[in-house]
Amino acid sequence: MILSQKLINSGKNKSCDMKLFSPIKFKNLELKNRVVMAPMCMYSAENGVVNDFHLVHYATRAFGGVGLIIAEATGVVPEGRITDKCAGIWNDEQAEAWRKIVEFIHQNTETKIGIQLGHAGRKASTWNGKQTSLEGKGWVTVAPSEIPYLEGERTPHALKKDEISELVKAFKEAAVRSVKAGFDVIEIHAAHGYLISQFLSPLSNVRTDEYGGSFENRTRILLEIVDAVNEVLNESVPLFVRISATEYAENGWNVEDSVALSKILKEKGVDLVDVSSGGNISGAKINVFSGYQVPFSNQIKQEAEVKTGAVGLITTAEQAEEILQKEEADVILLARELLRNPYFVAKSSWENHQESFFPPQYERGKP
Repeated sequence: MILSQKLINSGKNKSCDMKLFSPIKFKNLELKNRVVMAPMCMYSAENGVVNDFHLVHYATRAFGGVGLIIAEATGVVPEGRITDKCAGIWNDEQAEAWRKIVEFIHQNTETKIGIQLGHAGRKASTWNGKQTSLEGKGWVTVAPSEIPYLEGERTPHALKKDEISELVKAFKEAAVRSVKAGFDVIEIHAAHGYLISQFLSPLSNVRTDEYGGSFENRTRILLEIVDAVNEVLNESVPLFVRISATEYAENGWNVEDSVALSKILKEKGVDLVDVSSGGNISGAKINVFSGYQVPFSNQIKQEAEVKTGAVGLITTAEQAEEILQKEEADVILLARELLRNPYFVAKSSWENHQESFFPPQYERGKP
């Protein structure tokens, strides 16, 4: 049941000592704080349609006070899903299911909610990390070139130019449905070795046409998608792009490429670069440690002069605050930490004597 009144935190207009709990604006959209729930696949949709699980999942983090939720990677076409249980928004039934979740969060919390639009490319048609068979629930995968992600997998279909144009159109149509569903932010998924990321990398993209070869050509599909999506957005709906800053492979996509790309994205009106890494090269050696991707966010922020989001093993408010104070990022994306602790923001605000949203129905639970 949707509550009849919008829940408002009595201290929302007070200034915050901690930057983590301070507002930030993207175009005309203001987030109440700088904690963002990172997109995480739940593999729980049916025919791309989200359900009550997703409502509870996202609403719980909104009750916990995050400034922004970015909903999980959502397929713009059926074959663009990672698994057959992934969310979609290629039809109106799926958009309507999302609208109910968006409406609930808007009516009952101060949290904003965005959606991540994506296509898995050669990493589609999987379950538990293994490619599903065509005889079962699998389907033919696509990619910039006929190079499978893992040895032994089916060779993906190399997209023809007219098929690329259709995919750009699919992203635009998905953005139209997303705006109609009420989403506050659109994020394009260009990271983690999925389709757009595959095009960016010279290791997975060996095309010889205008979509392969040079940096300009390999980034073309992403920039075409950005332009197409921007056509349907207004000053109230910011556009984010998630990238892998590096793929940790010799002669592959690297952080210098990401800086160059981010400069172009800023020129094209992208409001934030969500900086992750890896995912395109199987077996790449990654030195994982607390905040290991923050230096990438910092370099891109400083050199491209664009707003960035830092993500990856950030687990405490103190760590997040330090990143913000050092101006290594503008927002902090939390993933697994919010799975463990949906009330991270509320609890952190109490511990640090800061203001944040907490449902008035739960008031007796405040310390």
